[in-house]
Amino acid sequence: MQLEVNVIDAFTDTVFKGNSAAVIITDDWLSDDLMQSIAFENNLSETAFIVADDKGIYHIRWFSPSTEIAFCGHATLASAFVLFKKNPTAASIKFSAKAVGVLTIVQTETGKIQMDFPNKMPEKVYSIPDSLLSGLSVAPVDVYRNNQAYFVIYNAESDVLNVVRDNEKIKQLAPYDVVVTCQAKSTEYKNYDFISRYFWPANGGDEDPVTGSVHTGLAPLWAERLEKNELVAYQASSRGGVLDCAVVGDRVFISGNAVQYLTGVITVEE
Repeated sequence: MQLEVNVIDAFTDTVFKGNSAAVIITDDWLSDDLMQSIAFENNLSETAFIVADDKGIYHIRWFSPSTEIAFCGHATLASAFVLFKKNPTAASIKFSAKAVGVLTIVQTETGKIQMDFPNKMPEKVYSIPDSLLSGLSVAPVDVYRNNQAYFVIYNAESDVLNVVRDNEKIKQLAPYDVVVTCQAKSTEYKNYDFISRYFWPANGGDEDPVTGSVHTGLAPLWAERLEKNELVAYQASSRGGVLDCAVVGDRVFISGNAVQYLTGVITVEE
């Protein structure tokens, strides 16, 4: 069996930046084992698998190299990029996933792809796990948590950029990952409202280059702290990525660019 695979760099307009995702569209679902094996072989943050129903809704599932992921923003952006390219007259695309329901995706006038996600505002944590405190070289100022991750607030950009983590201790927080973040204040980051880095050794990797899903928590958190609902975020990984965020009630709109890296064919046995 031969399957078309597209590899897209998401949340960037430059190849080799942002976060890479593989996108595979099939008429019917492959077996879970095969999808996991393909994701492992691809060895990207996520591989997205898509199956359309008879109503034109695209059902989507996301796999890291080690496990199925409930919700992935950058692979959703990559998938929308592929589908808009295949259907250039489409005004919008609807995805459906168990964890987040139906997602409506549109292309803005600037050419960015805008995704409509549930608001995942985290709640403040008053009893901080020892494995989180000992797993990061810089002590938190505040800690929050939603159903995806612990949100560690720092005062300085240097703390976010230079923090060293102990992956074995961070793994003990499973199923939660860890995002470290602070307000952007320096000249270097003058175009952004906040920056972050995302660590997920428990669910698929070391440090994720750009993480759309966690910004459904970061955006409302910083919207509240900065008293503004439209924000520009920078994920300060080695590849880096830019996310435009808008918080509107119980929804978070996240927009970004994407660029094609590869189109190819893989051969597998079902």
